[in-house]
Amino acid sequence: MFDTIIIGAGPAGMSAALYLLREGKKVLLIEKETIGGQIAESPRLENYPSIKSISGMDFASNLFDQISSLGVEFDLDEVIAVNKLEERHFKVKTNYNEYESKSIIIATGCKHRKLGLPNEEKLTGKGVSYCAVCDGAFYQGKDVCLIGDANTAVQYAISLSSICKSVTIVTLFDKFFADEILINKLKTLQNVKIYHDFASKELIGEHNLEGVKFVNTKTNQEMVINCEGLFVAIGQIPDNNRFSSLVDLQNGFIVTDESKQTKAQGVYAVGDCTVKRIRQVVTATSDGALAAIACEKYVDSLEKPNSPRIPLA
Repeated sequence: MFDTIIIGAGPAGMSAALYLLREGKKVLLIEKETIGGQIAESPRLENYPSIKSISGMDFASNLFDQISSLGVEFDLDEVIAVNKLEERHFKVKTNYNEYESKSIIIATGCKHRKLGLPNEEKLTGKGVSYCAVCDGAFYQGKDVCLIGDANTAVQYAISLSSICKSVTIVTLFDKFFADEILINKLKTLQNVKIYHDFASKELIGEHNLEGVKFVNTKTNQEMVINCEGLFVAIGQIPDNNRFSSLVDLQNGFIVTDESKQTKAQGVYAVGDCTVKRIRQVVTATSDGALAAIACEKYVDSLEKPNSPRIPLA
């Protein structure tokens, strides 16, 4: 029996683990893919207090090392169901195991938004990618295209420009929605071309990506970008339906109170999977701390029968 099972090993989930472990709680951290979540895909993290510059992967690795030294238990597996038991405990079922816990913290983040084009699934891994940090090195010296207009897309383009022959970045609207410092840097790069107001229409290539067809949203003019790699960075979407019996969802995101508790007592949610205005690493780690503090009080209260909902002090 664990005091807390945390589902998701991004900054929010690992921060929650850090706080709980320091209070002597028995914590299991379950992650289905990569330690660090989305931040592990970021080439540089430069807006976290006290850290001038660090790769997202190094940031995530440092945090994981920190909680590992405190005794976190870890399982690389996918959670497929969470059920509440009559004795105020929870059963967590993964693909290969079942666990019981006194409390749950959901920190599943989001998954990559896809273009929704024919052949997209078929060409994923054969020219189409959603992570330049993961796959950029495969396209060294080659021509690549990138779709997206926010910080992640611009960071990807800057990073790819240092290893690729050329980078063409295409946005749906007439401007970028990224930090000015990143936009200014992007515009100085000689091997980067920028096209605004174009929507993706077709992925060209049967067995491997050969190019992308776009259409101008204002003139209907078609344009083909010949490339061997396409990086898609158009945002993320939540993946919380498996928790819908325990929590309230708003547009797919989990509703919580200020202490990050959901409608189910003993169930908390943190980070990008929740309803929130700002999704940044610093707010994710804050969520983790808030949830851990409330969760610790809840776990301690289980020794007292019929204890009320525990608010954040």
